[in-house]
Formats: sequence, C-alpha cells, structure tokens
Amino acid sequence: MKKLLIPILILAVVGIYMYTKAVGTYNQFVQTEEQINGQWAEVQTQYQRRADLIPNLVNTVKGYADFEQETLTGVIEARAKATSVNVDAGNLTPDKLAEFQQAQDQLSGALSRLLVTVERYPDLKANQNFLELQAQLEGTENRIAVARRNFNESVQAYNANLRTFPNNIFAGWYGFEAKGYFEASAGAENAPSVQF
Repeated sequence: MKKLLIPILILAVVGIYMYTKAVGTYNQFVQTEEQINGQWAEVQTQYQRRADLIPNLVNTVKGYADFEQETLTGVIEARAKATSVNVDAGNLTPDKLAEFQQAQDQLSGALSRLLVTVERYPDLKANQNFLELQAQLEGTENRIAVARRNFNESVQAYNANLRTFPNNIFAGWYGFEAKGYFEASAGAENAPSVQF
C-alpha cells in the first residue's frame, strides 16, 4: 500500500501542477487578447475621429475656394472606402489588417493632395476655421500613430508569449493564434515631396 501511495502522490502533484499551469496560461492569453482588443478599439476610435473631421475640412475648403472637383471627390471617395472596411477585433489577421491599412493609406494620400492643393488659396490658409481643422487633423494623425504603436506593442507581447514553450502547447490546445501587426505602407521610407 505504501509503495502505491508514493507514485499516486507524485502523479497528483504533477497533475495539480499541470492543471494550474494550463489554467494560468489560458487566463494569461485571455487577458492579453482582451488588451489587444482594447488597443484595437483605440485604433478604430482614432480613425473614426479622422473620418468625422474630414467632412468639416472639406466643407471649410469648399466654402472658401473655387476648389478642384477631382481632389474633393477623391477625398470623399477615399473616406467612404476607408470607413467601409471593418476589421473585427476577433479576426486581427495580417491579411485583414493589410486591407484596413490600404484603405486608410488611400485616405491619407487623398488628404495630402487636399492640403497641398489648399496652398493655392491664400485666404483659406489664413482662415482660423481651416487652421483649427488642420491642427485637429494633424493631432488626429499623431493619435493614430500612437494608437497603432500601442496596438503593435500589445500584439508583440501576446505573440511572444504565444510562441514560448510551454505556452505554445497550451495555446494550441485552446485555439489561440498569432495576431497581425500594423506595418509601414509601401514607400513610407521616402519623404513625400511637396511642390507649389
């Protein structure tokens, strides 16, 4: 009887350890995944803020300038496309993030063309409403950059934890998968050229 008791105790201790480790790892993945979801919500909030500011910017510009219709239409279309691409926090795959980022990059390009074109209108450049909207847009772009950086840091911590041993075993059991990152747009290493 005593000979059986020792192996049973060893198996019980190992079983309790494995159970505790499995539950702890699962809870850790749930917590970090929720942190990623929160960071993703912040990214979406900042992009929504930008999308909400764009109609005000366009209307301000339209009210002060005999504006080039093509540029104005491009901004409006890019905004519509950017706001139509939705990525669910539960499906943050690299492909979905790339699609979202591409739509946002098109909007950024359209906004850049809008702001460059505005340089032709001195009255508009000096208008207080336009200057305020431009400052808000610049602030929003900075907030987007910070939100994306925070999101990527959360994803990096999650993915690193997911890939370490023995967490990778438990992650496979529970169905946790690696999340995608925001990446720099093609050509982002080149400074934009502004010509007047």
